[in-house]
Amino acid sequence: MGALDGITVVDASRVLGGPLCGQILADHGATVIKLEPPQGDETRLWGPPFRNGTAGYFRAVNRNKRGVALDLSRDAGREVLLRLLVGADVLLENFKTGTLEKWGIGYEDLLKTRFPRLVHCRISGFGADGPLGGAPGYDAVAQAMSGLMSINGDQDSGAMRIGTPVVDLATGMNAAIGILAALREREQSGLGQFVEVALYDTGVALLHPHAANYFLNGKAPALLGNAHPNIAPYDKYRTETCEVFLGIGNDRQFAKLCAVIGLPDLAEDGRFAGNEKRSVNRDILNEAIIAALAGKDGHAVCDELLKQGVPAGPVNTVPEVMQHPHTLHREMKVDCDGDSFTGIPAKLSRTPGAIRHGAPDFGQDTRAVLAEAGFTESEVEALVADGIARDGS
Repeated sequence: MGALDGITVVDASRVLGGPLCGQILADHGATVIKLEPPQGDETRLWGPPFRNGTAGYFRAVNRNKRGVALDLSRDAGREVLLRLLVGADVLLENFKTGTLEKWGIGYEDLLKTRFPRLVHCRISGFGADGPLGGAPGYDAVAQAMSGLMSINGDQDSGAMRIGTPVVDLATGMNAAIGILAALREREQSGLGQFVEVALYDTGVALLHPHAANYFLNGKAPALLGNAHPNIAPYDKYRTETCEVFLGIGNDRQFAKLCAVIGLPDLAEDGRFAGNEKRSVNRDILNEAIIAALAGKDGHAVCDELLKQGVPAGPVNTVPEVMQHPHTLHREMKVDCDGDSFTGIPAKLSRTPGAIRHGAPDFGQDTRAVLAEAGFTESEVEALVADGIARDGS
């Protein structure tokens, strides 16, 4: 039994941030009912690659859910949603701001009164208010406008999108945190509440330490490539066999690094005595490290540094990561229902999460979920016949 066993979530979100949030809750035992429009979640088509007609993109953030296809743009579809919410603890959605209100089922308009214990979480691009309130947003746009792109890349490349949709992913995590906080508070008050999470807000919150530095020195951060603005040496280096990343955070680690790469005197050089001086003189320091590593086996260097408590590692490819013994040991690659998934990072000792099944086929659970919600067989048949609900057939 997962830690969230007994919690029911109606997940009416699409694309990435919302679905990831729903998957996190499902991984830890919540019953998550994934509502899709008649045309399906668009990420089913975000490929190749595909399996059985569904893209890996969709499969990666919708496991452990039950799939229902429902047309919420029609009055009858919204009535079905309201009946589903009778037994639900959480409504998760990322409709364009104002959509539910236009339909007459907004939180303040209806849900708060009709379902006083409901936690309603809305994910949006910029939130509902402010100069950009209600504007649409995707991950890359949020990366650009929140400043994240401006700190990623180097002087040659210019500002670059971070290679993973980090804002969407972090927004999904923030939404899960907000929902869990609201559920915890509900134990005291008996009341649900509205939780709003915006991609823009998440992007701004991810600007550490660059925002903190700017608040102190008033300077726009420079593009440093793989280097760290506050720590040195903290960068990527080439060796004879591979690229490696060294993350040296204190004097002890620096001394051990110097010994391992054959530059013990460097640790005694006054120019590099303490992180502040190493940061100021990072160009000279990097020249020495680059020369020392050029003829070395990067994997051997990293193994030795890790044994001595120094953060260092080779720059692995995705295939290398998924085949790595530590990945397998930590169950961060899990096979289920013929698919492979990244594992569950939050590991609870008594009530661990689990990957019970893969992402649902389109509408595969429509009939069963509606029946469990009290719809009669004839009502379900009528909904399917009218195109309000779809069963995937």
